[in-house]
Amino acid sequence: MVQKTSNISRAVHPFSNFAKARNFNYKSFMVKKASEQRVDLRTLFVDLQKQMMTKLGTHRRNVRHPTAKGDASEQNWLKMFCDYLPRRYCAEKAFVVDSTGRLSEQIDVVIFDQQYSPFLFNQDGTFYVPAESVYAVFEAKPVLTKPMLKYAAAKAASVRKLKRTSAPIRYAAGKYRPRKPFNIIAGVLAGESGWKVSSFPSGVSSALKGLSARERINLGCVLGGGAFDAVYDKRRTSNVEYSGPEDSLIFFFLRFVQRLQRFGTVPAIDTPSTKKRWQIDDRAACR
Repeated sequence: MVQKTSNISRAVHPFSNFAKARNFNYKSFMVKKASEQRVDLRTLFVDLQKQMMTKLGTHRRNVRHPTAKGDASEQNWLKMFCDYLPRRYCAEKAFVVDSTGRLSEQIDVVIFDQQYSPFLFNQDGTFYVPAESVYAVFEAKPVLTKPMLKYAAAKAASVRKLKRTSAPIRYAAGKYRPRKPFNIIAGVLAGESGWKVSSFPSGVSSALKGLSARERINLGCVLGGGAFDAVYDKRRTSNVEYSGPEDSLIFFFLRFVQRLQRFGTVPAIDTPSTKKRWQIDDRAACR
């Protein structure tokens, strides 16, 4: 019996023949194509800024109750910080408490660290953050005005006046000495400005004048107006840099991250000192 040979040959993709003929390295080609791709960071932040402005504008036009408007503003900013800051940083609306039991006013956005100061009290959705763990505090409102900035400054002072302890930080080869607490960042956040775009820098500069050391506002972001970064000397505001409205968010975010990087890590809470002040008896707690 003679076995018939099939005339149907296996189909070969034309690109395969081209690759063999030209000694083509497909893997290298794809890696090169991927390496040529670029992401425009500014465009990403501009798009995010537009999304936030749309949400805040919708709430401002359609929500009538002032408290509800404020809550919507806070939630948008809290989400932005939670989504884009490194995971070591936490963001919550909270009170700040110190080892003596003193309490700040309620702060719209508290940026804090749980690595070395893990005590975070949550009582039915109301957060209490230890003063040692705080990096920054922000007041968030639909519109930035001079009275709003002064109000934010008073709230910042209620945090900065609290006592912060500091303890040694242990590591594999020994321990670091207790670090001196840094000056907590304070800022303002808003969707719109009470000033015209052309007068935004002069309006902010005027509002920053006369603030005490505890009240000083370091950063601000107004999505529809601009952003600012203020540097102070011992007596007054020595330099304020501003962005245009279209770059508000990226200017603010990068300047904020730079400040966080300079801080490094928050002081470790001095647990024995805190227990003594709060009259906590370990023996009683173990019974």
